[in-house]
Amino acid sequence: MFKEAIYHRPKDNYAYAYDQKTLHIRLRTKKNDVDVVSFIYGDPYEWQNGKWLTAKISMKKSGSTDLFDYWFVSIEPKFKRLRYGFELKNSTESIIFTERGFFSEAPTDDVGYYFCFPFIHEKDVFTAPSWVKDAVWYQIFPERFANGDHTYNPANSLSWGSTNPTATNFFGGDFAGIMNHLDYLVELGISGIYFTPIFTAHSNHKYDTIDYMEIDPQFGTKETFQKLVEACHQRGIKIMLDAVFNHCGYFFDKFQDVLEKGECSPYKDWFHIHEFPITTAPLPNYDTFAFTPHMPKLNTTHPDVKEYLLEVGRYWVREFHIDGWRLDVANEVDHSFWREFRSEIKAINPEVYILGEIWHDALPWLQGDQFDAVMSYPVTNALLSYFAHETIKASEFMEHITASLHSYSMNVNEAAFHLVDSHDTPRILTTCNGNKDKVKLLYVFHLSFIGSPCIYYGDEIGMDGGMDPDCRKCMVWDENKQDKVLFKHIQTLISLRKQYKAFSGHGSFQWIETNSKHDYISYIKTYKDETIFFVLNATNQKITAPIPYDIAGKKIINLYTKEEFSADTNSLQVTLPPYGFSILTW
Repeated sequence: MFKEAIYHRPKDNYAYAYDQKTLHIRLRTKKNDVDVVSFIYGDPYEWQNGKWLTAKISMKKSGSTDLFDYWFVSIEPKFKRLRYGFELKNSTESIIFTERGFFSEAPTDDVGYYFCFPFIHEKDVFTAPSWVKDAVWYQIFPERFANGDHTYNPANSLSWGSTNPTATNFFGGDFAGIMNHLDYLVELGISGIYFTPIFTAHSNHKYDTIDYMEIDPQFGTKETFQKLVEACHQRGIKIMLDAVFNHCGYFFDKFQDVLEKGECSPYKDWFHIHEFPITTAPLPNYDTFAFTPHMPKLNTTHPDVKEYLLEVGRYWVREFHIDGWRLDVANEVDHSFWREFRSEIKAINPEVYILGEIWHDALPWLQGDQFDAVMSYPVTNALLSYFAHETIKASEFMEHITASLHSYSMNVNEAAFHLVDSHDTPRILTTCNGNKDKVKLLYVFHLSFIGSPCIYYGDEIGMDGGMDPDCRKCMVWDENKQDKVLFKHIQTLISLRKQYKAFSGHGSFQWIETNSKHDYISYIKTYKDETIFFVLNATNQKITAPIPYDIAGKKIINLYTKEEFSADTNSLQVTLPPYGFSILTW
């Protein structure tokens, strides 16, 4: 047995409290090296005749990557505490794995050999807002969604959609335009809007904040925004705002004061300034976002800066009842600030969703003391590689998704924010080289996976666009130029999420082993008595896939087409055209 690959630690994503009474335990082993894993456990204080009392149950293989197998067990300790170890077997060997290493037999004379989960404390349980599992987000870039009130247009605004977007042009998108189209969003079925920044800023993208406490004049007023929030809430739509606390804009009044007064400015320590006088070229002599002189980095450890930004977070939740914060460049802000931010926001409303923009492994931010979720770009990258670019095979895609799921606790996975594109990336249709069948297939997985999916405005009607700024085109409202078939497809998938808990973020997810020769994927989602079987053919060839379940005599329903048929045999198969899919329940 390859002992070097066997790994567990009694914390983080390997041992955690799923709820106030349940522990989830994981173990990693070398791929195809171990046949059976048993979980040995007991309460550390239960002894009889000088021996520790233990029980043993089987662990389930929860997934595999190219290098490792993962094993899982869910258990409810009688007294909320646990000592435990693992028994691993293959055809030639049987070993016991504990915190002190490997043994041929399980020690029973001292619980100190074993891994320890001291106690399930309610406060330590990772808890995201209860509504997130059911949310389907819609990302709106306010400047480009709809122009409803021309009196707010910035100077030199262009006619709607009259030319391609650039880094500097304006088309007059505003809150009034969004309100005019809320019924459209209801028709699509979305239940949350994620706005890119709406605060006063110089640019069209608004990530260079000038005033965090004011609405940008081109979008409307605070009163208009209040009406927008209320109108959304009346329709069951949550609102998430985007905030940039890592850096401000060049014209932020505190930075302007430093530019004017230099070392005499009371705000000089609000920023990371290397020397005076301040210079911007060839490189700024102060810390910035990337090397952009117009985005000076804020010193979030400074008490005044911290309190200012915390009040920003509190203010929009307290006064306007927003439902979420998306936090830009979140990984470049200190952890201490985010811990205080979470504490302050959750004190006002524990159901506010806190989402960090982190593109890489984000476990340090997902311990329950900072964010509820991050933007899951590792999943995005796997989706694009498999469905859009076709640069990886089904087996590799399954491995990437499995690795992502095992990187975090299930509590975290269920609250994850999933996206296929955004204002920072090419649009999904362009990434798929205009192949709408690929887009449709990708959305089947996207909208049926664990977590909370997001749709970038206009993707549902077939808008295209390359890298920023091309991905920020004006929303197409001419129905003759909208792809109604694609709209209906996404609408149907969203409605299935609402109708079936197993389809949505509530369902457990399990891969079905498939024949790699045909390069399709199949998986099953389950929730209580609901079972949904998915087969997705991401190739340009017709394929036939088995349904590996005993369903003889049962009525089978194709949830997407509403077709019903009876299973007269246990060897049923589904035949799919290129880029086809099947969604079945019984």
